[in-house]
Amino acid sequence: MSFSISAIPDIRFGASALSGLAAAAKSFEGVNAVLLVIDAFLAQSGLADRIKADLTEAGITTRVFSDFAGEPRLAHLRAAIDVAKGADLVVGVGGGSALDIAKIVACAAASGEDPMFYALAANPLPKHPLKKIMVPTTAGTGSETSATNIFAGPEGKKLWIWGPETKADLVILDPSLTTTLPANLTAWCGLDAFIHAFEAATNRNTHRGAQFYAHEALRLITGALETAVKEPGNIDARGDVLLGSCFAGIAIDNCGTAIAHNVSHALAGLAPVHHGLATALGFEATLPWLVEADTSELNAAARACGLDNAAALPAFVSAWMDRCGVVRALPAAFKPFDAADLAREMYATENQPMRRSTIRDVTDADIDRIAAAVMALPKGI
Repeated sequence: MSFSISAIPDIRFGASALSGLAAAAKSFEGVNAVLLVIDAFLAQSGLADRIKADLTEAGITTRVFSDFAGEPRLAHLRAAIDVAKGADLVVGVGGGSALDIAKIVACAAASGEDPMFYALAANPLPKHPLKKIMVPTTAGTGSETSATNIFAGPEGKKLWIWGPETKADLVILDPSLTTTLPANLTAWCGLDAFIHAFEAATNRNTHRGAQFYAHEALRLITGALETAVKEPGNIDARGDVLLGSCFAGIAIDNCGTAIAHNVSHALAGLAPVHHGLATALGFEATLPWLVEADTSELNAAARACGLDNAAALPAFVSAWMDRCGVVRALPAAFKPFDAADLAREMYATENQPMRRSTIRDVTDADIDRIAAAVMALPKGI
């Protein structure tokens, strides 16, 4: 089998790795001004001021954009682009939303085009975007190594901007930045990373190059997530989950995702829901059906999790989610919707690539059955 592996950014890992950010920014030629895109909670914690002070000491002026919440929306992107005027470098610090905003802004600010100009690959991305440094703090999305960036368009539907031009020039992985993540978010984000690795290692697009990263991500996350949830200050566990999330990001950058992400993107098309929780719920609902395919890739992924074979995966994942305290419920905002609504979103054009990449053929009957199972979950608990 022939394959190629997409470009992987420079990656620096270690507790206190963030201390090298200013020097790294200065090492890029011509960088005098930075846009810092940072989660509001982190900005309020003093981290934005700390980063800004380090950059100022290095002779770099900094503007901060933190006026966003939840998943990125077009309005967030446009506001960040306004703040980015004059910047030479964009630094993203936080979860997937902060990183995706930073990467999109680095392209749109360089070209002067609106993000919608690039949505769904409508037009080529600029060949010379602003330089980008990504600092993930939630250990889940893998956005720091991915060329795919998600945002909600004018009608609230998820859109994507894809291309190597959006990739980071440098990734800083500092596990000390993840220790304040609450237990439920640690679990949701970690499961999202696990599912990234699992789907990339087992779908129709998988190949040995991506599996190298995906299998290591599965080993790291299954070995450390429960500890990270229960012992938030455990730097070793936090580091393993963060590194696993990064490796999973490399895997999906090469091979994409599958049915669990079809479900989670469809759920997000109905109402606000944390992506990691939505993906975990979709994964648990579809896994027993999926492993019936009994492929060599599914069995290899199971072995990377320490199991004998793929048939053991559903029970393992459900018990693991129990131990990590994952409540199987949807937010109250889903009360007006039923299985037919979710099925409609699963059929949506933008969600078909994930349906097609699934190792089993996903029939219309399968979608209806999966949608019914997910929407039967409690809502608002």
